[in-house]
Amino acid sequence: MPRKPAKPAAEADYPDLLARVSAVLEQGRRSAARTVNAVLAASYWQVGRHVVEREQGGRRKAGYGEELLKRLTADLVARFGRGFSRRNLEQMRAFYLGWQFGQTPSGKSQVRVRCELPESPPAGKAQTVSAELAPGTSPVPAVPLDPAATLLDAFPLPWSHYVRLMAVRDDFARWFYEDEAIKGGWSVRQLDRQVSTLLFERTGAAKNKAAVLARGRAGDPADVVTPAEAIRDPYVLEFLDLKDEYAESDL
Repeated sequence: MPRKPAKPAAEADYPDLLARVSAVLEQGRRSAARTVNAVLAASYWQVGRHVVEREQGGRRKAGYGEELLKRLTADLVARFGRGFSRRNLEQMRAFYLGWQFGQTPSGKSQVRVRCELPESPPAGKAQTVSAELAPGTSPVPAVPLDPAATLLDAFPLPWSHYVRLMAVRDDFARWFYEDEAIKGGWSVRQLDRQVSTLLFERTGAAKNKAAVLARGRAGDPADVVTPAEAIRDPYVLEFLDLKDEYAESDL
């Protein structure tokens, strides 16, 4: 029986080439989506900083802050679109006040929840988080904003996550959820679910805290956010002043 001719080397190697190129493009898309979100968060944090600094400069004038936000909202909406409403500016202001720029133990710049860990936190809280986190991961003193900092390190979560975290009233719980979201790579859906189901409180009350945390960190395939979904995030669209109903062919 005649033998089949061998495949050319180029054809035999093609599946490997396709896999390598596909991996590069998939990683590129993920990085692009993360970069957009990091730039958005960094921009909003700095907007909040400028607002707070200006408010502090005019703090002796009655109603100065109200008038400032009203005027700024009108000018920014006219220039940059609906993403700069009064409510959104107030969130940016709260973001700056609630998150401080510091350094991780490895020396990387990072914005984290402004939360001073008490020397003797309430019983449940002390056991909930402190015992589960590695030494040296507690919030760090504020340092000046480093313009050369890598945004992906400085702002590890999308803006939607920070908005959800701002709704958590307890600073210690907010820090806990932020830390878990960073470690677990949570989508905002997973973050919202864990906050809504009181993972922080449940962990503090559990005898086997590690098991509760492990279940909380377990991902759900339905929570995975694709790069396309990340770019279509309403907050990203507002930041770029794009309409919600845009199609990929419009870009």
